[in-house]
Amino acid sequence: MTTSTDAGRLIEPVLNDLADVVAKVRPEQFTDPTPCTDFDVAALRAHVLGWVTYFGAAFNDPEGSTDRPDPKSATAPDDPQAAADVVRSAAARIATAVDNGVAERSVLMIQASMPGESMLRMALWEYLTHGNDLASATGQPWNPPVAAVENALEFAPNMLTDEYRGPDKDFGVIVPVPDDAPALDRLLGFSGRDPHWKP
Repeated sequence: MTTSTDAGRLIEPVLNDLADVVAKVRPEQFTDPTPCTDFDVAALRAHVLGWVTYFGAAFNDPEGSTDRPDPKSATAPDDPQAAADVVRSAAARIATAVDNGVAERSVLMIQASMPGESMLRMALWEYLTHGNDLASATGQPWNPPVAAVENALEFAPNMLTDEYRGPDKDFGVIVPVPDDAPALDRLLGFSGRDPHWKP
């Protein structure tokens, strides 16, 4: 069984792996497609950087007492290393918040508060999935820690129900994956991704 601290400890290495992927995204790939049908590489990259910066701020100010960056209007640096540094900085900020006990606190999101543990696990799931999206779209490997994937697999069904799936919804329908498939494939399928997607 996973515990409340697992996501907090697992998210930093996942984000550091994501930073390595971001560092290798070339500007000429920005218009390439991704498994997120609404996003090309540039839009997905900006989404990833905007939200990871938001999470870094939110976890360090759970009450929302200071202004936070707007993840939807964030712009990503064109320079690959500068973009990767944004992810690494957010990973370090999140690690600090975990050290300070954010998993046991309530965290104000954009419109409502969530238990810190749940928000950490949601962020972990988000970056496992989007890490794969960005890596697949740019021809890079994505091999996150199995413990991180298993944590997300345990958490995701409690958060994502069928009402949020469909052509005009935030998530696609479940992609069938064999029960004995690798954990990452099963997480991707549950998240509406084809684990074998190719550009």
